[in-house]
Amino acid sequence: MPLTATADRLRPHRPRKRFGQHFLVDQDVIACIVACLQLQRGDRMVEIGPGLGALTGPLLQRLEHLHVVEIDRDIIARLQRRYPPDRLTIHAGDALDFDFDRLEAATGARLRIVGNLPYNISTPLLFHLVRFARMIGDMHFMLQREVVERMVAVPGCSVFGRLSVMLQYRFEMEALLHVPPTAFDPAPRVDSTVVRLVPRPPEKLVAYDEKRFAAVVAAAFAQRRKMLRNSLGGLVESSQLAALGVASSCRAEDLSVADYVRLANSRQGR
Repeated sequence: MPLTATADRLRPHRPRKRFGQHFLVDQDVIACIVACLQLQRGDRMVEIGPGLGALTGPLLQRLEHLHVVEIDRDIIARLQRRYPPDRLTIHAGDALDFDFDRLEAATGARLRIVGNLPYNISTPLLFHLVRFARMIGDMHFMLQREVVERMVAVPGCSVFGRLSVMLQYRFEMEALLHVPPTAFDPAPRVDSTVVRLVPRPPEKLVAYDEKRFAAVVAAAFAQRRKMLRNSLGGLVESSQLAALGVASSCRAEDLSVADYVRLANSRQGR
């Protein structure tokens, strides 16, 4: 049976800096996030970093069952006291190492993932989740506003970068809700944004070799101030750039996601 709110208040949890903990407390923001999810009772939902349960409780009011991934042992113990295992499955550990394939095998359905992600791991966690895009229905995350701006940036923009290209290749993305620091305890020093990511269908993933695609993108943005003929040396020759109609004097942020796919595919001779 769930513990009462009074029982939890007797054991206050101190946010831990090493886990990047900023707990969502604004009830209006919580309600907006839940509304954005448009939940169905049987959805297979995973919450990353449930914290003190600001989203966990409202999610369980609408779902038959919820999976959570949590690294903090004190929070895990709190969740175990509050929610029975037939309603909440707790996966103890670091989300950066978590194998989401385990959940697909267990549920046999596409996963929906939600979370107020720690800012200090948000970018590597997004790249980790790219590996599981084929089994994901959608994802909704609270992230640092600056990160979301990079995710949805367009070519030619100063914040358009490797993160933009790699995520836009895999997902359709939309910024849904801007959230001020006052919505959290403790308040972070930055604004936040809720973003939706929906995997693109397989027929739109047209890179012949996705490892080569990733390598071309990484090389281009590793030295983003350099012209492509210099930054891509060894991966794409100047003659290939010319054949594809890409000026060798272009810089990394000048190309679109489709351009990077064409560059990666050009070596295949197809």
